[in-house]
Amino acid sequence: MTERAKRLMDAMALGSGEGVLVHNPSNMFYLSGYTGEGLVLLTRQGCVVVTDFRYTEQAENQAKGFSVHMTDAGRSHAAIVAQLCEMDGIETLYYEDDYISVRTLEGLRKQMPSMTWKSAEGAAERLREVKDEAELALIAQACRITGEAFERILGSIREGVSEKELALSLEYDMMSHGAASPSFSTIVAAGPNGSLPHAVPGAYRLRRGDMITMDFGARFGNYCADMTRTVALGDPGEDMKRVYRVVQDAQQMAQDAVAAGKRCRDIDAIARDYIYAQGYEGRFGHGLGHAVGIDIHENPRLSQSSQDVLKAGQVMTVEPGVYLPGVGGVRIENSVIVREGGCDVLTTPTRDLIIL
Repeated sequence: MTERAKRLMDAMALGSGEGVLVHNPSNMFYLSGYTGEGLVLLTRQGCVVVTDFRYTEQAENQAKGFSVHMTDAGRSHAAIVAQLCEMDGIETLYYEDDYISVRTLEGLRKQMPSMTWKSAEGAAERLREVKDEAELALIAQACRITGEAFERILGSIREGVSEKELALSLEYDMMSHGAASPSFSTIVAAGPNGSLPHAVPGAYRLRRGDMITMDFGARFGNYCADMTRTVALGDPGEDMKRVYRVVQDAQQMAQDAVAAGKRCRDIDAIARDYIYAQGYEGRFGHGLGHAVGIDIHENPRLSQSSQDVLKAGQVMTVEPGVYLPGVGGVRIENSVIVREGGCDVLTTPTRDLIIL
């Protein structure tokens, strides 16, 4: 049993007749260290990985303190869980109702008709919100790889290069310098495509005067980085320079406000109110940021509707933007560690406008 598994059971006040069934791969990794397929069962009597022949050796190597049970033609995942629960006297199972399919749950119920089923209500995700020092070190390294890739890629930004080519170059650079993979599908949005916050890189070729938004991140040690920079290829004109200054100021103001004990919606309001006051009301339509960790989007969120309060050890993005349909857009994003009295910035490349 890992310390994290014990902490989860303690946080849920798990009794001897209760268990937690984990299907979400991110939660499985967090609790056990295992990165393959299958499921994890946590009880006070012991912790188990259930998987198939392809992953049993991997599970035995990764999930220290867990026993590994292998499926076969006559024993499904659900059948093994049912047998283990019967042996240990488990009468109630908590499950991830925000992750598993209806079909999966029906299969489990069929194997265990007398079991009481309850929602885990995101207990593992709540535990993951505050990162320990080992996790912070991995995220910091992911951010270093990401920032250095940006600085190297600037020399490749020239007229005629397509968005897709630039995205592939960024991803290749990150993976060539230690990343296991990108944290998410890289966004490169140039010229008028910059008004699409989650644009998919396409065949559009860079032109003089374009603003180019690049939102990307490296995954290192199973932890994510997230960074956005917007650069210009030649003079973008005074209107877009003004947009850039407004977004840069909003990003700095909100980032300066990040600290343990601050309300997430209040930090969102700092950037949003400033951007709207500068004449861009309605042109910043997404939340200011989100937590980052094993998943690229975690809780809490910096948004207008958030009821959360920041805690020391959370890693948050601060990413305001202004999006002008038919014209283009600007987004600037840093990832930061929440501390008492402030934050540590993990993404260090300049936020000043770079004109190439």
